Amino acid sequence: MQLGMIGLGRMGGNIVRRLMKHGHSTVVYDKDPKAVAALAADGAVGAGTLEDFVDKLERPRTAWVMLPAGKITEATIDTLSKLMQAGDVIIDGGNTFWQDDVRRGKALKERAIHYVDVGTSGGVWGIDRGYCMMIGGDKAVVDRLDPIFAGLAPGTGDIPRTGGREGRDPRIEQGYIHAGPVGAGHFVKMVHNGIEYGLMQAYAEGFDILKNANIDALPPEHRFALDIADIAEVWRRGSVIPSWLLDLTAAALAKNPTLESYSGFVEDSGEGRWTVKAAIDEAVPAEVLTAALFARFRSRKQHTFAEKILSAMREGFGGHKEPQQHADPARQNAPDIVKPKAGRS
Repeated sequence: MQLGMIGLGRMGGNIVRRLMKHGHSTVVYDKDPKAVAALAADGAVGAGTLEDFVDKLERPRTAWVMLPAGKITEATIDTLSKLMQAGDVIIDGGNTFWQDDVRRGKALKERAIHYVDVGTSGGVWGIDRGYCMMIGGDKAVVDRLDPIFAGLAPGTGDIPRTGGREGRDPRIEQGYIHAGPVGAGHFVKMVHNGIEYGLMQAYAEGFDILKNANIDALPPEHRFALDIADIAEVWRRGSVIPSWLLDLTAAALAKNPTLESYSGFVEDSGEGRWTVKAAIDEAVPAEVLTAALFARFRSRKQHTFAEKILSAMREGFGGHKEPQQHADPARQNAPDIVKPKAGRS
């Protein structure tokens, strides 16, 4: 099956490579010609402009947009909508706010162009591990694109099967789900990332407590000089709190137990804020997720070892680098990505 990819960064480029490994053909475009050339060298068909990109796609066309959520994604989809035709499909695989998906889906439907939102988890490791996908869109369209999703998904791997799932959608055990209509995919991914904030914060605070177990303020008999790298490693093996996040933490601590290369300035990409807003809209108490989000805000004013743990995890799963220059938090406005539209679409 053929797929067009717009945006060849950390995730987009690897999605293309994984698809080609599974026998799919791809057309690629990025504002950086070097990124296009690199994928073309691997077997993709490169395009120099969006117009060229659309022309090289076979009908019905499928174009996956993998760009930072916000203005650039909005502008790209708007341009695509004018170039594509009835029956074509536009996929947004970035971290878009789900209400924007609902709005776009309605607008594109008037032109008989299909819209699918795909919440994509897997980070920089997805090319090998596969991508967990949460998909929103019309069932017929999602079903038609199933070969693409099946090629990207991680598969069952060595995860034990869950009893009692007989008769349910088998795609779930492969690592992808058709969550519902347009917007549902990114809604589920939003909550996924909100939970991720809470899990990361729990690990970070726990390791900070371990690190400070030997401070002078404690009575001598209550002090412990603990090897936190070894503790992280032993928890990976047989404890009740293992996870990929713990794997990444253990790897970071093994290389650098003090994490001095990190400042502990922790950014948020938007989903945590949106999850808290959804909790408010639904009157659902979300104390842990809200506190985890606020901890990231505080990290921009003062940093602890816990924040260094967070930075190490973010770099591990997503390749997120700390900013080289830290803006004054008192003057820092939330970027466009984290400003949901007022009201409901």
